[in-house]
Amino acid sequence: MTRSGTSRRVVAASALAVGLLGGGPASAGGLLLYEFGTAEAGLAAAGYAARAQDASTAFTNPAGMTRLEGTQVQAGGQLMWLNTSFSIGGGTSPALGGNDGGRSLGSNGFVPGAGAFVSHSLTRDLKVGFSIAGNFGSMLDYDDDWVGRYRVQQATILGVQFVPSIAWRVNDRLSVGAGVNAVYGIFDQKVAINNVLPSAADGQLELNDKTWGFGGNLGLLYQATPSTRIGLTWTSQVDLDFASPARFSGLGPGLSTLLASRGLLGAPVSLGVKIPQQVMASACSQIDERWTVLANVGWQQWSKFGEVEIGIDNTLNPTGLTTAIPFKDTWHVALGAQYRVSEPWTLSFGVAYDSGFQERGNVSPLLPVNAAWRFGVGGERQVSKALKWGIAGELLYGGTLDVDKGSALPPILGGRGALVGSYNNTMSLVVSVYANWTF
Repeated sequence: MTRSGTSRRVVAASALAVGLLGGGPASAGGLLLYEFGTAEAGLAAAGYAARAQDASTAFTNPAGMTRLEGTQVQAGGQLMWLNTSFSIGGGTSPALGGNDGGRSLGSNGFVPGAGAFVSHSLTRDLKVGFSIAGNFGSMLDYDDDWVGRYRVQQATILGVQFVPSIAWRVNDRLSVGAGVNAVYGIFDQKVAINNVLPSAADGQLELNDKTWGFGGNLGLLYQATPSTRIGLTWTSQVDLDFASPARFSGLGPGLSTLLASRGLLGAPVSLGVKIPQQVMASACSQIDERWTVLANVGWQQWSKFGEVEIGIDNTLNPTGLTTAIPFKDTWHVALGAQYRVSEPWTLSFGVAYDSGFQERGNVSPLLPVNAAWRFGVGGERQVSKALKWGIAGELLYGGTLDVDKGSALPPILGGRGALVGSYNNTMSLVVSVYANWTF
């Protein structure tokens, strides 16, 4: 069955916002991307906090702006294709049907993205910058009558970040930086409601909200030797306090009366989401005139994420509209290199691993992402002192993600039913193109 026109319009509008302001569904560790239209894709983000080679350092480590001269502007775009489709397992309740939901992430698997960054020199030692990037979020759109419809049909959560920043060179070795992270969050989630009666179509519950959240970024860059520098960044937690009244449609009269009697019809629902705090330590070391090696180690506090599934687990005895999902903190490691082929061209390579933020054998269909490997390759051309441009590609491989969601009751008795299956060979392909101008 085709997806509803409303659902398609929501996803199209979300994709447009992502395309203009940057962002997209993450495919590793959690919902935070390292890819937002910059060279990071070609390095698998290796050297993220220490590279400081273009204006994107205003976002990745503001202290790195002290390495840039004059005014620099970088803009980039990217296209991501995601292979994320559900395969129905034998344990799924037969009454849920046989629709696997289609390609769930993005618009038929495709998501555009972009980023824009500015660094400006006030003096030799004092720099200011500004960044727009959307490296947090996910967009899901399953077929309306898929087997997991009582857990999720459509879900959009996006965070577009606006980051003014400042950096100061303390001495020839040490620089510090800071930024204010203003995040505009968008939340929209829909789920089918089981009307129980065999002749009755499903109802639907929708929650949506938009809000602002604020946090801070701190960065340090230390020139350990003439050829080696070390970067350290900390990004604070950002609270997106989404809240929405429960908007039901298509309910049978009996269920509508029952929900009203229990105060759930139109009830306010708090959907607080926390973009996790994170720490990243990076190194960048030039071995000789041609080779530079880069590395990362990072941590993200996903245990406080707070995302929930919405819906009703038992429509004959409804007691709530949300179900908490447990999450774990994640770790990130990366190793990469840059190789100067000739005077204008530099090649980049990288590999990274992010641990999973969900239980390994039971991910939520609301968040079909978990641990993954990244493999990147890219090329950059220095056209002149004022202009360089690059292209980068990356493969993110998440393997097979198992789902095993039980239910107290079968669908015929008002339950969600058992959802068992897997997302097989999950992967994403990213292509980024960017340019950096110096004035």
